[in-house]
Amino acid sequence: MEYNIALLKGDGIGPEIVDSAVAVLEKVAEKFGHTFRFTEYLIGGAAIDATGVPLPQETVDGCLAADSVLLGAVGGPKWDTLPAQLRPEKGLLGIRAAMGLYTNLRPAKLYPALAGKCPLRADLVANGFDMLIVRELTGGIYFGDRGRREGQYGPEAYDTEAYSVMEIERICRVAMSAAQKRTGKVISVDKANVLETSRLWREIVHRVAEEYEGVTVEDMLVDNTAQQLVRNPSQFDVLVTTNMFGDILSDEASQITGSIGMLPSASLGDSTRGLFEPIHGSAPKYTGTGKANPIATVLSGAMMLRYSFDLKAEADAIEAAVDRALNDGCRTNDIAGPGDPVLTCGGMTEAILARI
Repeated sequence: MEYNIALLKGDGIGPEIVDSAVAVLEKVAEKFGHTFRFTEYLIGGAAIDATGVPLPQETVDGCLAADSVLLGAVGGPKWDTLPAQLRPEKGLLGIRAAMGLYTNLRPAKLYPALAGKCPLRADLVANGFDMLIVRELTGGIYFGDRGRREGQYGPEAYDTEAYSVMEIERICRVAMSAAQKRTGKVISVDKANVLETSRLWREIVHRVAEEYEGVTVEDMLVDNTAQQLVRNPSQFDVLVTTNMFGDILSDEASQITGSIGMLPSASLGDSTRGLFEPIHGSAPKYTGTGKANPIATVLSGAMMLRYSFDLKAEADAIEAAVDRALNDGCRTNDIAGPGDPVLTCGGMTEAILARI
Protein backbone atom coordinates (compact mmCIF):
# COMPACT_ATOMS: atom_id res chain seq x y z
CA MET A 1 0.00 0.00 0.00
CA GLU A 2 1.08 3.58 -0.68
CA TYR A 3 0.23 6.54 1.55
CA ASN A 4 1.05 10.23 1.31
CA ILE A 5 1.84 11.82 4.67
CA ALA A 6 2.15 15.56 5.25
CA LEU A 7 4.80 16.52 7.81
CA LEU A 8 4.37 19.67 9.88
CA LYS A 9 7.60 19.73 11.89
CA GLY A 10 6.97 23.14 13.42
CA ASP A 11 9.20 24.72 16.02
CA GLY A 12 11.59 23.90 18.86
CA ILE A 13 12.08 20.16 19.21
CA GLY A 14 9.40 19.56 16.57
CA PRO A 15 11.79 18.76 13.70
CA GLU A 16 13.85 16.20 15.62
CA ILE A 17 10.92 14.30 17.10
CA VAL A 18 9.13 14.21 13.74
CA ASP A 19 12.33 12.90 12.17
CA SER A 20 12.34 10.12 14.78
CA ALA A 21 8.76 9.17 13.96
CA VAL A 22 9.52 9.19 10.24
CA ALA A 23 12.46 6.82 10.78
CA VAL A 24 10.19 4.41 12.66
CA LEU A 25 7.46 4.65 10.04
CA GLU A 26 9.98 3.94 7.30
CA LYS A 27 11.20 0.86 9.16
CA VAL A 28 7.61 -0.38 9.49
CA ALA A 29 6.95 0.31 5.81
CA GLU A 30 10.00 -1.75 4.88
CA LYS A 31 8.99 -4.63 7.15
CA PHE A 32 5.36 -4.79 6.03
CA GLY A 33 5.78 -3.89 2.37
CA HIS A 34 4.26 -0.39 2.30
CA THR A 35 5.39 2.90 0.79
CA PHE A 36 5.06 6.09 2.81
CA ARG A 37 5.73 9.31 0.91
CA PHE A 38 6.50 12.30 3.14
CA THR A 39 6.10 15.95 2.16
CA GLU A 40 7.07 18.79 4.51
CA TYR A 41 5.03 21.95 4.99
CA LEU A 42 5.48 24.98 7.22
CA ILE A 43 3.40 25.81 10.29
CA GLY A 44 3.73 27.92 13.40
CA GLY A 45 6.78 30.06 14.07
CA ALA A 46 8.75 28.51 11.22
CA ALA A 47 5.96 29.55 8.84
CA ILE A 48 5.86 33.06 10.31
CA ASP A 49 9.60 33.48 9.77
CA ALA A 50 9.38 32.26 6.18
CA THR A 51 6.03 33.65 5.01
CA GLY A 52 4.75 36.11 7.63
CA VAL A 53 1.75 33.95 8.62
CA PRO A 54 1.44 30.89 10.91
CA LEU A 55 -0.53 28.81 8.40
CA PRO A 56 0.28 29.38 4.71
CA GLN A 57 -2.32 28.32 2.16
CA GLU A 58 0.23 25.91 0.70
CA THR A 59 0.23 24.04 4.02
CA VAL A 60 -3.57 23.84 4.11
CA ASP A 61 -3.70 22.58 0.54
CA GLY A 62 -0.96 20.03 1.18
CA CYS A 63 -2.64 18.64 4.28
CA LEU A 64 -6.00 18.35 2.53
CA ALA A 65 -4.34 16.50 -0.35
CA ALA A 66 -2.48 14.09 1.93
CA ASP A 67 -3.77 10.81 3.33
CA SER A 68 -2.88 11.99 6.83
CA VAL A 69 -0.79 14.53 8.74
CA LEU A 70 1.97 14.20 11.36
CA LEU A 71 2.74 17.30 13.45
CA GLY A 72 5.62 18.07 15.80
CA ALA A 73 4.93 21.17 17.91
CA VAL A 74 4.50 24.92 17.45
CA GLY A 75 5.38 28.04 19.37
CA GLY A 76 8.13 29.54 21.45
CA PRO A 77 9.13 32.78 23.18
CA LYS A 78 10.53 34.18 19.94
CA TRP A 79 6.98 34.86 18.72
CA ASP A 80 5.28 35.73 22.03
CA THR A 81 5.08 39.44 21.30
CA LEU A 82 3.23 39.08 18.00
CA PRO A 83 -0.46 40.05 17.70
CA ALA A 84 -2.85 37.24 18.63
CA GLN A 85 -3.85 36.53 15.02
CA LEU A 86 -0.21 35.99 14.06
CA ARG A 87 0.86 33.76 16.95
CA PRO A 88 2.15 30.26 16.06
CA GLU A 89 -0.75 28.60 17.87
CA LYS A 90 -3.14 30.14 15.36
CA GLY A 91 -1.61 27.82 12.81
CA LEU A 92 -2.56 24.78 14.86
CA LEU A 93 -6.14 25.96 15.40
CA GLY A 94 -6.38 26.88 11.74
CA ILE A 95 -5.28 23.50 10.39
CA ARG A 96 -7.68 21.69 12.72
CA ALA A 97 -10.52 23.84 11.40
CA ALA A 98 -9.45 23.45 7.77
CA MET A 99 -9.35 19.66 8.14
CA GLY A 100 -12.73 19.51 9.91
CA LEU A 101 -11.35 17.78 13.00
CA TYR A 102 -13.83 17.55 15.88
CA THR A 103 -12.55 14.57 17.86
CA ASN A 104 -9.40 14.49 19.97
CA LEU A 105 -8.19 11.09 21.13
CA ARG A 106 -5.68 11.14 23.98
CA PRO A 107 -4.44 7.82 25.27
CA ALA A 108 -2.96 7.99 28.76
CA LYS A 109 -0.93 4.91 29.55
CA LEU A 110 1.42 4.19 32.42
CA TYR A 111 3.84 1.48 31.38
CA PRO A 112 4.67 -0.85 34.30
CA ALA A 113 8.35 -0.16 33.58
CA LEU A 114 7.74 3.52 34.41
CA ALA A 115 5.62 3.01 37.52
CA GLY A 116 8.40 4.52 39.62
CA LYS A 117 8.09 7.82 37.70
CA CYS A 118 4.40 8.19 38.52
CA PRO A 119 3.74 10.65 41.38
CA LEU A 120 0.95 8.46 42.77
CA ARG A 121 1.38 5.94 45.59
CA ALA A 122 3.10 2.78 44.38
CA ASP A 123 0.25 0.41 45.23
CA LEU A 124 -2.18 2.44 43.09
CA VAL A 125 -0.12 2.10 39.92
CA ALA A 126 1.80 -1.14 40.37
CA ASN A 127 0.06 -2.67 37.34
CA GLY A 128 0.01 0.50 35.27
CA PHE A 129 -3.13 1.83 33.55
CA ASP A 130 -4.36 2.40 30.02
CA MET A 131 -7.17 4.85 29.31
CA LEU A 132 -8.43 6.75 26.27
CA ILE A 133 -9.87 10.24 26.69
CA VAL A 134 -12.24 11.19 23.86
CA ARG A 135 -12.53 14.98 23.84
CA GLU A 136 -14.94 17.01 21.73
CA LEU A 137 -12.68 19.47 19.95
CA THR A 138 -14.65 22.16 18.12
CA GLY A 139 -17.59 23.09 20.34
CA GLY A 140 -18.41 24.21 23.85
CA ILE A 141 -17.18 27.23 25.74
CA TYR A 142 -13.99 27.58 23.68
CA PHE A 143 -16.05 28.32 20.57
CA GLY A 144 -19.17 29.91 22.03
CA ASP A 145 -20.26 33.54 22.03
CA ARG A 146 -17.95 35.74 24.09
CA GLY A 147 -17.28 39.35 24.80
CA ARG A 148 -17.35 42.15 27.34
CA ARG A 149 -20.27 44.19 28.59
CA GLU A 150 -21.63 46.25 31.42
CA GLY A 151 -23.01 44.03 34.16
CA GLN A 152 -24.60 44.34 37.58
CA TYR A 153 -21.25 45.17 39.17
CA GLY A 154 -19.72 47.10 36.29
CA PRO A 155 -17.61 45.87 33.36
CA GLU A 156 -17.62 42.08 32.99
CA ALA A 157 -16.53 39.39 30.53
CA TYR A 158 -18.53 36.37 29.42
CA ASP A 159 -17.96 33.08 27.57
CA THR A 160 -20.88 30.92 26.50
CA GLU A 161 -21.07 27.13 26.62
CA ALA A 162 -23.34 25.64 23.96
CA TYR A 163 -23.65 22.16 22.48
CA SER A 164 -25.99 20.90 19.79
CA VAL A 165 -27.47 17.41 19.69
CA MET A 166 -25.47 16.72 16.53
CA GLU A 167 -22.16 17.67 18.14
CA ILE A 168 -22.81 15.41 21.11
CA GLU A 169 -24.01 12.52 18.96
CA ARG A 170 -20.97 12.45 16.73
CA ILE A 171 -18.41 12.55 19.56
CA CYS A 172 -20.36 9.85 21.40
CA ARG A 173 -20.24 7.58 18.37
CA VAL A 174 -16.47 7.89 18.30
CA ALA A 175 -16.26 6.98 21.98
CA MET A 176 -18.67 4.04 21.72
CA SER A 177 -16.87 2.63 18.68
CA ALA A 178 -13.55 2.91 20.51
CA ALA A 179 -15.01 1.18 23.56
CA GLN A 180 -16.23 -1.74 21.45
CA LYS A 181 -12.59 -2.38 20.50
CA ARG A 182 -11.45 -2.18 24.13
CA THR A 183 -13.32 -3.28 27.27
CA GLY A 184 -16.72 -1.80 26.37
CA LYS A 185 -16.72 0.52 29.39
CA VAL A 186 -17.38 4.24 28.88
CA ILE A 187 -17.31 6.95 31.52
CA SER A 188 -19.20 10.04 30.38
CA VAL A 189 -17.92 13.13 32.20
CA ASP A 190 -20.21 16.11 32.74
CA LYS A 191 -21.49 18.61 35.29
CA ALA A 192 -25.16 17.73 35.02
CA ASN A 193 -25.94 18.83 38.57
CA VAL A 194 -25.33 22.44 37.48
CA LEU A 195 -25.12 22.87 33.69
CA GLU A 196 -27.97 22.55 31.19
CA THR A 197 -25.49 21.63 28.45
CA SER A 198 -24.38 18.71 30.62
CA ARG A 199 -27.96 17.55 31.12
CA LEU A 200 -28.43 17.46 27.34
CA TRP A 201 -25.02 15.77 27.04
CA ARG A 202 -26.04 13.03 29.48
CA GLU A 203 -29.35 12.47 27.71
CA ILE A 204 -27.73 12.06 24.29
CA VAL A 205 -24.87 9.87 25.55
CA HIS A 206 -27.28 7.26 26.89
CA ARG A 207 -29.45 7.33 23.80
CA VAL A 208 -26.47 6.78 21.50
CA ALA A 209 -25.06 4.04 23.74
CA GLU A 210 -28.16 1.93 23.14
CA GLU A 211 -27.00 1.48 19.53
CA TYR A 212 -23.69 -0.12 20.55
CA GLU A 213 -23.78 -3.73 21.64
CA GLY A 214 -21.52 -4.60 24.53
CA VAL A 215 -20.98 -0.99 25.61
CA THR A 216 -21.92 0.20 29.09
CA VAL A 217 -21.98 3.86 30.13
CA GLU A 218 -21.51 5.37 33.56
CA ASP A 219 -21.99 9.08 34.29
CA MET A 220 -19.39 10.83 36.40
CA LEU A 221 -19.28 14.47 37.45
CA VAL A 222 -16.12 16.23 36.35
CA ASP A 223 -14.96 17.10 39.87
CA ASN A 224 -15.32 13.47 40.96
CA THR A 225 -13.48 12.35 37.82
CA ALA A 226 -10.55 14.61 38.67
CA GLN A 227 -10.40 13.00 42.10
CA GLN A 228 -10.75 9.45 40.80
CA LEU A 229 -7.91 9.92 38.33
CA VAL A 230 -5.50 10.25 41.22
CA ARG A 231 -7.25 7.78 43.56
CA ASN A 232 -7.70 4.86 41.18
CA PRO A 233 -6.71 5.55 37.57
CA SER A 234 -6.90 1.89 36.56
CA GLN A 235 -10.72 1.99 36.82
CA PHE A 236 -10.91 4.03 33.60
CA ASP A 237 -10.92 2.74 30.04
CA VAL A 238 -12.73 5.19 27.70
CA LEU A 239 -13.79 8.64 28.90
CA VAL A 240 -15.88 10.94 26.72
CA THR A 241 -16.39 14.57 27.54
CA THR A 242 -16.68 18.17 26.40
CA ASN A 243 -13.97 20.40 25.04
CA MET A 244 -13.06 22.20 28.27
CA PHE A 245 -13.42 19.22 30.60
CA GLY A 246 -11.40 17.09 28.18
CA ASP A 247 -8.66 19.70 27.99
CA ILE A 248 -8.27 19.77 31.77
CA LEU A 249 -8.66 16.05 32.48
CA SER A 250 -6.28 14.94 29.73
CA ASP A 251 -3.61 17.27 31.12
CA GLU A 252 -4.17 15.81 34.57
CA ALA A 253 -3.91 12.30 33.16
CA SER A 254 -0.66 13.20 31.43
CA GLN A 255 0.93 14.00 34.76
CA ILE A 256 0.38 10.53 36.20
CA THR A 257 1.91 8.64 33.27
CA GLY A 258 5.50 9.37 34.22
CA SER A 259 6.19 12.05 31.61
CA ILE A 260 4.28 14.24 29.18
CA GLY A 261 6.87 13.10 26.64
CA MET A 262 5.14 9.71 26.47
CA LEU A 263 1.69 10.75 25.29
CA PRO A 264 0.47 10.81 21.66
CA SER A 265 -2.81 12.18 20.34
CA ALA A 266 -5.04 12.04 17.30
CA SER A 267 -7.46 14.65 15.99
CA LEU A 268 -10.08 13.19 13.66
CA GLY A 269 -13.12 14.23 11.64
CA ASP A 270 -15.51 12.44 9.33
CA SER A 271 -12.83 11.14 6.96
CA THR A 272 -9.88 8.86 7.64
CA ARG A 273 -7.50 11.82 7.29
CA GLY A 274 -6.35 12.98 10.71
CA LEU A 275 -3.79 15.13 12.49
CA PHE A 276 -1.46 13.18 14.77
CA GLU A 277 0.81 14.88 17.29
CA PRO A 278 2.40 14.56 20.73
CA ILE A 279 0.53 16.45 23.43
CA HIS A 280 3.63 18.27 24.67
CA GLY A 281 4.84 21.62 23.39
CA SER A 282 7.86 22.76 21.42
CA ALA A 283 10.19 22.85 24.47
CA PRO A 284 12.54 25.42 22.89
CA LYS A 285 15.09 25.15 25.72
CA TYR A 286 15.76 21.56 24.66
CA THR A 287 16.22 22.33 20.97
CA GLY A 288 19.47 20.83 19.75
CA THR A 289 20.37 19.33 23.14
CA GLY A 290 19.32 15.76 22.37
CA LYS A 291 17.12 15.73 25.49
CA ALA A 292 13.79 15.49 23.64
CA ASN A 293 11.82 12.29 24.18
CA PRO A 294 10.61 11.04 20.76
CA ILE A 295 8.23 8.40 22.13
CA ALA A 296 5.05 10.52 22.07
CA THR A 297 5.61 11.39 18.42
CA VAL A 298 6.56 7.82 17.52
CA LEU A 299 3.35 6.63 19.16
CA SER A 300 1.43 9.35 17.31
CA GLY A 301 2.74 7.72 14.14
CA ALA A 302 1.38 4.41 15.38
CA MET A 303 -2.01 6.04 15.97
CA MET A 304 -1.92 7.30 12.38
CA LEU A 305 -1.38 3.77 11.11
CA ARG A 306 -4.25 2.50 13.26
CA TYR A 307 -6.86 5.22 12.77
CA SER A 308 -6.11 6.67 9.33
CA PHE A 309 -4.80 3.64 7.44
CA ASP A 310 -6.35 0.74 9.39
CA LEU A 311 -2.92 -0.91 9.67
CA LYS A 312 -3.40 -2.60 13.03
CA ALA A 313 -0.48 -5.02 12.88
CA GLU A 314 1.89 -2.23 11.90
CA ALA A 315 0.68 0.00 14.74
CA ASP A 316 1.00 -2.91 17.16
CA ALA A 317 4.59 -3.42 16.01
CA ILE A 318 5.54 0.15 16.92
CA GLU A 319 3.79 0.05 20.27
CA ALA A 320 5.38 -3.29 21.12
CA ALA A 321 8.82 -1.96 20.20
CA VAL A 322 8.36 1.01 22.54
CA ASP A 323 7.20 -1.35 25.29
CA ARG A 324 10.23 -3.60 24.83
CA ALA A 325 12.62 -0.65 24.81
CA LEU A 326 11.22 0.59 28.12
CA ASN A 327 11.27 -2.89 29.65
CA ASP A 328 14.91 -3.18 28.59
CA GLY A 329 15.75 -0.03 30.53
CA CYS A 330 16.01 2.45 27.67
CA ARG A 331 15.43 5.93 29.07
CA THR A 332 15.53 9.52 27.89
CA ASN A 333 16.25 12.35 30.29
CA ASP A 334 12.62 12.90 31.32
CA ILE A 335 11.93 9.29 32.31
CA ALA A 336 15.33 8.33 33.74
CA GLY A 337 15.72 7.50 37.41
CA PRO A 338 18.80 7.98 39.57
CA GLY A 339 21.70 6.08 38.07
CA ASP A 340 19.87 5.14 34.85
CA PRO A 341 21.85 5.44 31.61
CA VAL A 342 20.29 8.29 29.61
CA LEU A 343 19.73 8.08 25.86
CA THR A 344 19.49 11.04 23.53
CA CYS A 345 16.50 11.55 21.28
CA GLY A 346 18.41 9.78 18.51
CA GLY A 347 19.52 7.03 20.86
CA MET A 348 15.96 6.24 21.91
CA THR A 349 14.89 6.25 18.28
CA GLU A 350 17.60 3.71 17.46
CA ALA A 351 16.52 1.58 20.43
CA ILE A 352 12.95 1.48 19.12
CA LEU A 353 14.07 0.76 15.56
CA ALA A 354 16.15 -2.18 16.76
CA ARG A 355 13.07 -3.74 18.36
CA ILE A 356 10.67 -3.53 15.38
